[in-house]
Amino acid sequence: MAKPNNGLITETNAQYYAGSQTFVANGVNNSFTTTFNTDLVFGNYSPSGSGYNLNNFKLYASSTGSPNTFQEFVNEYTVSNNVITITEVPNQDTWFVVQLLNEYGGDYGDRKALGRTVEENYGGYSYTTLEDVITNFMVGYVGPGKLIPSAKTTDVMFFAKRGLQEFSYDTLRSIRKQELTIPSNLSIPLPQDYVNYVNVSWIDSQGIKHIIYPTTLTSNPYSTPTQDSKGVALQDSDFENIEGTSIVEERWKNNDYKDLKNAESNLTGLLLSDGLGYIGMYGDNYFGQRYGLQPETAQINGWFTINDRDGKMSFSSDLADKVIILEYITDGLAYDSDMKIPKLAEEALYAHISHAIIASRINQPEYVVQRLRRERSAKLRNAKIRLSNIKLNEFVQIARGKSKFIK
Repeated sequence: MAKPNNGLITETNAQYYAGSQTFVANGVNNSFTTTFNTDLVFGNYSPSGSGYNLNNFKLYASSTGSPNTFQEFVNEYTVSNNVITITEVPNQDTWFVVQLLNEYGGDYGDRKALGRTVEENYGGYSYTTLEDVITNFMVGYVGPGKLIPSAKTTDVMFFAKRGLQEFSYDTLRSIRKQELTIPSNLSIPLPQDYVNYVNVSWIDSQGIKHIIYPTTLTSNPYSTPTQDSKGVALQDSDFENIEGTSIVEERWKNNDYKDLKNAESNLTGLLLSDGLGYIGMYGDNYFGQRYGLQPETAQINGWFTINDRDGKMSFSSDLADKVIILEYITDGLAYDSDMKIPKLAEEALYAHISHAIIASRINQPEYVVQRLRRERSAKLRNAKIRLSNIKLNEFVQIARGKSKFIK
């Protein structure tokens, strides 16, 4: 009797690392079922056919199975639910290899992937999907004799999504990063799934980050009503205020801050007659020199502001054409691929769902609600500790600097 496989890993090493799965035809069947964790995306079997570039895999065939004998299979076939069905039954002992596209080609692939690649599956074992969390919760927590006698799957799904959303802000720290180039207009749109920023840095020629800080020197107005000569806002035919262009933003954009910083290399003649600072005082260490530095201006990496009206980030002129890294928080619900929970926080999410369901119902004993609330808090705290990823050897390495003298 065969021993049941209860393990969680379902892909072979070839599937996981190389993104390939091999089949050998028996001369009878013409269908092959792939078992990748990545779903097959199919547009057309022919390289010259419409939609072929949508494929996230290639199908190769060989009559011997030798590595150098495989050729792309271009005869007609279809794909449905990860099952490849070849129109004509292949000859017996014909070898087939399904190769997911790799970012850089792969063992059999020879073109850069346009869609989902096998690399996107790397490291996925440390996460569990939201669908699995909901299924496991219904099995383990809902039913006769259990904590929750009955609950709808839709209710569990709602509270699970809300829990994932809340955890993403400060526990899971669902942080995404974009590499962008600042255009000449000094503004970039906020990412589609943007919630809040974490860090903004420009990258030098060595690939090293330089943190850009938000500025209080200027601001982006949310409303810019047009006024008459007496300062009264003007309205259109629908009796709504007529919006004009922002004078503040235009002046900040035209601020030749980059040239001022370049001028600081020659200090002769730049000292102002009142002795308060230099021409480039809003971006160097000279501003406030009489009474001491102001930390918020004592840096030369440039500044940014958040323009909530236009949904953009605006930058100072010295950052034009710079490559930046935008690190920002998302809520973990923007895309299906985002809806995954670190296994270190899975138990905390179960506790959150249990408390949310019981607390939202009437006639529940208060001691039960409070017990679940404390349990949720304790498990969430444990999840934060686990996900903080503090390594003792790294901490010791940094702590070695504590004995350095400050001169």
